[in-house]
Amino acid sequence: MTLKLYNTLTKKKEDFVPIKKGEVGIYGCGPTIYDFIHIGNIRAYVFYDLLRRVLDYNKLKTKFIINLTDVDDKTIRDSQKEETPLGEFTKTFEEGFLFDIKKMNIKDPSVICKATEHIEEMVNLIKILLKKGIAYKAEDGIYFSIDKFKDYGKLSKIDLSQLRKNASKRVINDEYDKDSANDFALWKFWDEKDGDVFWETELGKGRPGWHIECSAMSSKYLGNQFDIHMGGEDLIFPHHENEIAQSEAALDVNPWVKVWMHNGWLLVDNKKMSKSKGNFYRLKDIVEKGFSPIDLRYFYLTKNYRQSFNFTLKNLDASKTALKRLKNKIQEFKDDKKINKEYLSEFEDAINDDLNIPTALQVLWKLVRDEKAEGKIKTIKKMDKIFGLDLLKIEKVEINKDVQDLIDKRDVARKEKDWAKSDELRDKIIELGYEVADTPEGTTVKKK
Repeated sequence: MTLKLYNTLTKKKEDFVPIKKGEVGIYGCGPTIYDFIHIGNIRAYVFYDLLRRVLDYNKLKTKFIINLTDVDDKTIRDSQKEETPLGEFTKTFEEGFLFDIKKMNIKDPSVICKATEHIEEMVNLIKILLKKGIAYKAEDGIYFSIDKFKDYGKLSKIDLSQLRKNASKRVINDEYDKDSANDFALWKFWDEKDGDVFWETELGKGRPGWHIECSAMSSKYLGNQFDIHMGGEDLIFPHHENEIAQSEAALDVNPWVKVWMHNGWLLVDNKKMSKSKGNFYRLKDIVEKGFSPIDLRYFYLTKNYRQSFNFTLKNLDASKTALKRLKNKIQEFKDDKKINKEYLSEFEDAINDDLNIPTALQVLWKLVRDEKAEGKIKTIKKMDKIFGLDLLKIEKVEINKDVQDLIDKRDVARKEKDWAKSDELRDKIIELGYEVADTPEGTTVKKK
């Protein structure tokens, strides 16, 4: 069973072999915590989680690092608008992020690191680049000279000569036109717009640029070379391109990261998500419309992670219905303590083919519908280690005393094999708005 992963760097699927046998170092770009995350962000974090689960399934020990960008142009701008200290301002959105990923059944990262707690590591990298002559000082900051890094563009495959024609030499902003290539800021000297956000360092009074933050934090926790770097496809250029340039130049490694993986864009009603267009959703908005976080997770599983994905409430409702049908069907099965090796093998082939989760989901449905298949419960339990859908979890139902009395009486009738009475009591329970299922432990009910 060979795990294959699509590598953005080489533009092909490759057999995955860790740098260190049996261990995998992974870094995923996390949120900029100036706002609560939206469903496009969440798609990326579910993708991260699926990769970790597949690696774990393959008995590889994973160390997964995710960052929180808590100092950049946006966090400073918005904290000043709110007249709130930067740390206090970002704390609200940090807590919101952690709450949302927990609700989505996303496993806790090994380390969650914040940019403001790693200034020393960033300064040290910049000092190396200055010493090598790859970085230079200007009036407003310290910049990386992309002309001095011969491999610039190897991830995004941009044509540097063409982009240079219309590009200014330097840019101080954290994010800039994705159709231009510029020398980018490693360190920004303090000015009045920064207010009280600055650090006194050997580089001068100021703060880091966005790109250097990820290079410093990933290398601190994973070493000078590591296995996998993940993010949305919108980060390929310039963010990940710049990460590669500054890291390989400073650390004298090539490649800095072995495999680059990127998830596709999430559209809403076939448009880019935007508050002004009225098609902007956070997790709480989804829940308020009657969906669970796990309904949303199931929805994400129906599309390959590398493909663009169109979200609609109608499609989400279809996922909700499918998940409910799936769980209801599973609750009918009895555990025969067996494993279905045929279906499990087909499932493993799918997940190891560059995380082909939609096909793996189809295998699950085939197993569920196969009336002759054995080993359903134990096999589904193994599959759900990847899906993370709590497929075998029976949700607790709040029931009143009258309904409980009917359930108790029905259990007695079934034990006495009074099937007419049992059916009569079942019909009464259904009339009160519950679905009824018979299990070895007795009658179970859930709200319709």
